[in-house]
Amino acid sequence: MHHPTHAAAASPAAHAPSGTEGGPGDPGALPEAHASERLILAYYDAFNRGDWAAMLDCLAEDVAHDINQGGRQVGKQAFAAFLKHMERCYREKLVDLVVMLDATGTRAAAEFVVEGEYLATDEGLPPAQGQRYVLPAGAFLTIRDGRIGRLSMAYNLADWMRQVGG
Repeated sequence: MHHPTHAAAASPAAHAPSGTEGGPGDPGALPEAHASERLILAYYDAFNRGDWAAMLDCLAEDVAHDINQGGRQVGKQAFAAFLKHMERCYREKLVDLVVMLDATGTRAAAEFVVEGEYLATDEGLPPAQGQRYVLPAGAFLTIRDGRIGRLSMAYNLADWMRQVGG
């Protein structure tokens, strides 16, 4: 069963500072963290633009996608199919994006609010009638070789169900 809010996004302008900007007293400016932050912001910016090709370009070939309260899908092909399904059932935009990184730039978290519209009934979920929803959500990411290697989504499905009348 698929659920809304897969791996969604916000523009870099909505990004809060990560504290790794460099400057006086910064021992090395954490270049890996900066590159990872740019990658994650590019991924979420592509989501908000509906640019699925640009999103896929941010992913490792064997990306692991942990669907909220669902299973794990592996690979870009599976993720592309997931995006196609999501596009049919939901229209979403991510706002208030905050990206947090560890010092190595290999582990990250993103917190955001999903502003969405339920367009077509998703299997096992209430009937879609254009219901709108606003849902806090987040993702945990692993970065390797300059690409997103894991994306684990988290949001409150019961809250979403209440908002769409389920």
